[in-house]
Amino acid sequence: MFNRHITMQLKPNSAAELTRIIEKQIIPLLRKQKGFRDEITLVAPERSQVIAQSFWDTKEDAEAYNRTGYPEVLKALSTVLDGTPKVQTFEVSNSTFHRIAAAQAS
Repeated sequence: MFNRHITMQLKPNSAAELTRIIEKQIIPLLRKQKGFRDEITLVAPERSQVIAQSFWDTKEDAEAYNRTGYPEVLKALSTVLDGTPKVQTFEVSNSTFHRIAAAQAS
């Protein structure tokens, strides 16, 4: 399994709007993407910071989404973001939620 870790800075007082956009626009888009498994979004409204984690079957699936779906996500979030999100990618080593053990990742 593969993970996209995105850190974002929000415009002041926009956490509620971010949540609405994610629920109404982004999650439906993600569910249509090949290999998409899960999305977890963490918000620290007092610091206007967000961490978004998306989980993908393969690195190739995540990269395809980055090319085709992610530009649409950025457009949807443009009203609440302050600056450009930072995207990092990781191979998932362990996850109790996804029931992945280190032995399965190798």
